[in-house]
Amino acid sequence: MTSDKLMLRGLLTVAILLIALTPLAAEPPAEEFFPYSAESNISVDHSPWAGILDKYLDADHPSGVNRFDYDAVSSTDRQVLADYLESLESVDVAVLNRDEQMAFWINFYNALTVEVILDHYPVDSIRDISLPGSRGGPWKAALVTVKGTDLSLDDIEHGILRPIWKDPRIHYAVNCASIGCPNLADMPYESDRLEEMLDDAAREYVNHSRGVGFEGRRVTLSSIYNWYDEDFGDRNGLVDHLLKYADSDTAAELRGYDGRFRYDYDWELNQP
Repeated sequence: MTSDKLMLRGLLTVAILLIALTPLAAEPPAEEFFPYSAESNISVDHSPWAGILDKYLDADHPSGVNRFDYDAVSSTDRQVLADYLESLESVDVAVLNRDEQMAFWINFYNALTVEVILDHYPVDSIRDISLPGSRGGPWKAALVTVKGTDLSLDDIEHGILRPIWKDPRIHYAVNCASIGCPNLADMPYESDRLEEMLDDAAREYVNHSRGVGFEGRRVTLSSIYNWYDEDFGDRNGLVDHLLKYADSDTAAELRGYDGRFRYDYDWELNQP
């Protein structure tokens, strides 16, 4: 066997070993968490999360991007956040009705993301954080346990929220602590105002330049619409979705545009 072939075999062996040794995030079946109690009026207490948002989230920033003051969070409030997340782990999600459970998972995701940033602050971007089992960001690392299943941020978003609810507005609700992301809501999601909050989040993003931006004859969309095109549909489906939430000016620009969409995303941390 030639030296080149030996080298190629060696490289392939190393690659196979690296793949085999790479930890994989859990992929829980969505059905395991599907709410079965349609008539349930049980609610989850998200008031600790409301208090954190009230203290540290600036929802009136002139940029139109809600900013979270990670640097200002006190040790006391870090414990409040940790206790809140621990309380969510103990919730029997199966007894919640459909809307209550959706709100539960959105709040869980957002609060957990803030805790991840706080645990590694200061950082310039969430993508700078590396955790065991996750590279290029913390999304695939198992961080919490619910109903005996270890869950990562990706599991919550892609293994539970998206496959169960099949609602593209989920992308406007979960926040990845980045400027390019839809805003972190200034209050917890609650079942009795879920539809209103999801629609408000969609309108807020679609009518901001980081969602749909116009520059001359060019239209730049958030990369979210490219990454998750299966949730928004083909070009016609995507445009219809955007028009549903667009104000009159944005809608007029979209209707008159027949060129190619460009995509962009700003991963800078959503801090002041």
